[in-house]
Amino acid sequence: MSSGQHRKEIYKGLNVGIILKKDQRTGTITYGYVKDILTSASFHSRGIKVRLEDGQVGRVAEILEE
Repeated sequence: MSSGQHRKEIYKGLNVGIILKKDQRTGTITYGYVKDILTSASFHSRGIKVRLEDGQVGRVAEILEE
């Protein structure tokens, strides 16, 4: 399983677990499929920010499929 800190690992349609802004304290993970990649940098220490197909935005905590 990958950490989601490198942009090159993430693409549209990828099944990921993200941490929403409101869940940063608890670390609750929300699952879904990537619609848009919002982080332009190639690396981010807290995870690449993405928008899921349902519209939720958060940082990738885990990648569920390679």
